[in-house]
Amino acid sequence: MPEGDSVWRAAARLHAALAGREITRSDLRTPRLATVDLTGRTTLDVTPRGKHLLARISGDGGLTLHSHLRMDGAWHVFTADETWHGGPAYEIRAILGTAGHTAVGYRLPVLELLRTADEDRVVGHLGPDLLGPDWDAAKAAANLLAAPERPLGEALLDQRNLAGIGNVYKAELCFLAGVTPWTPVGGLPDPDTTAVRLATAAHRLLRANTGAREARNTTGIRRRGQALFVYGRAHRPCLRCGTPVRQAPQDDRPTYWCPRCQSGPTP
Repeated sequence: MPEGDSVWRAAARLHAALAGREITRSDLRTPRLATVDLTGRTTLDVTPRGKHLLARISGDGGLTLHSHLRMDGAWHVFTADETWHGGPAYEIRAILGTAGHTAVGYRLPVLELLRTADEDRVVGHLGPDLLGPDWDAAKAAANLLAAPERPLGEALLDQRNLAGIGNVYKAELCFLAGVTPWTPVGGLPDPDTTAVRLATAAHRLLRANTGAREARNTTGIRRRGQALFVYGRAHRPCLRCGTPVRQAPQDDRPTYWCPRCQSGPTP
């Protein structure tokens, strides 16, 4: 699943290829946008907002092509002589081309065109963006604490609290906090302080993973199979204590925890 760091990298690639350049090819393959032609316009910038991508385009007072990757969507950028890859042709939902590059969106579950002035309609509900200029750890912590009975894992995934965390970082942050994902936010040790520390750690981890490397790392260990503390490590030894990591669903998503390093309720 793409998370905030993945979306940030995708936005950086799209911005480098499209920003300031005239659109010479436009093909939006969704019923509502099938007749839209953006050729002749200029891409002004491509900005990430949490897990959302906003490609701002000139004309008509400013337009924004909004996309969301959800579980397996992806944007790829190709030069003129490259063969496209990323999936079969029938999975392509968007093509934006310039003289030098072509951006191709595969399996995009959300693709819409709106006025830039109306962006709040699609991203205005989001909490502080972990990788954005509006990042505010105190505000994010206050959002988490607003529902003290809510399980921490659910609260971290709620983009209205803080924008950018997905299932991987949810599991890793709960491990770093030493509590299970089912621990109520109000049941955290010293909730006010811990919530701020969690928000700060989330910002630090996502920022550390915005570099060129696509492999996500939270442990600081570069050896194969040891990049994450618990996510994806069901039945394998915890990297800290050696206890087998456990797995169970939370909100229909697999979540992971170490029964020795993490205290609190479990399914």
